[in-house]
Amino acid sequence: MTHEISDLRLFVRIVAAGSLSEAARRNNGSLAAISRRLAALEERLGVRLIERGSRRFTLTEEGSTFLERAEAILRDIDAAEAEVMARSRRPRGHMRIGAPLEIGRRRIAPLVAEFTARYPDISIELILNDAHVDILEEEIDIGLFLDEPADGSLIRRILLRSRRVTVASPSYLAQRPPVLRPADLLSHDCARLIRGRRIFDRWKYRENGRPTEIRVTGRLLSNNAELIHQWAVDGHAVAYKAFWDVEEDIRAGRLVRLLEPYEHDDINLYVVYSSRAHLPPRMRLFIDFMADRIRGG
Repeated sequence: MTHEISDLRLFVRIVAAGSLSEAARRNNGSLAAISRRLAALEERLGVRLIERGSRRFTLTEEGSTFLERAEAILRDIDAAEAEVMARSRRPRGHMRIGAPLEIGRRRIAPLVAEFTARYPDISIELILNDAHVDILEEEIDIGLFLDEPADGSLIRRILLRSRRVTVASPSYLAQRPPVLRPADLLSHDCARLIRGRRIFDRWKYRENGRPTEIRVTGRLLSNNAELIHQWAVDGHAVAYKAFWDVEEDIRAGRLVRLLEPYEHDDINLYVVYSSRAHLPPRMRLFIDFMADRIRGG
């Protein structure tokens, strides 16, 4: 039943997007995955729901009927779930929560454990992934994202505001030229993050009142943000990190904050979930709990 309901939500979201490619873009997913889910749904129903075109698509007669019934069913499911949960003194149920790896392990995981201890009838599956999470494909109830989602139908709320900071260990700085201005980074080893084929090697600053980017280089690259962090702590490179990831190391003296007067790159942590007329109490509780408990720089 859960899979069938997920298929209904997927179909409604595809139609709202206007095209398969746009549905994939809005949900940070792949066109192949969306197409595969739609084809499986059509095969199970034994009818064609959508006529695909080169740019857009049109609903078949069966597709229009299915959309109308799917929207009504989802409204009833959401309303029924909210009503039943509201009558229960003890919120219950299961949630899938998606989050980035580093802040997820360091900050969110302990709060998830604290939340489940407070509400023992709620179980949480925490999925940590540095790649973009496709809410539809992964059936995520609540996503914690560093980027604001492109899908306008998703509800989003800023949980944490911070900025990216430049850091290095005392041992690294003792052996290298001082970093007094952003351009000084050009003579340093800078550990760079990779996402797919993209290398994040343009670090943002503000100098003389104007935004500027420094294209850094270095011998160390990784798709794992925690590894970048550890390389900096171990004295191998300069790193460009969200302040919430490194604030404890800065306070403890394991890392030194560089170029603070030039900092310019803001970063937010968003809580994101599908738009629903009746949000289940367990989800509302979790969102409010996170907003109250999480703190950052």
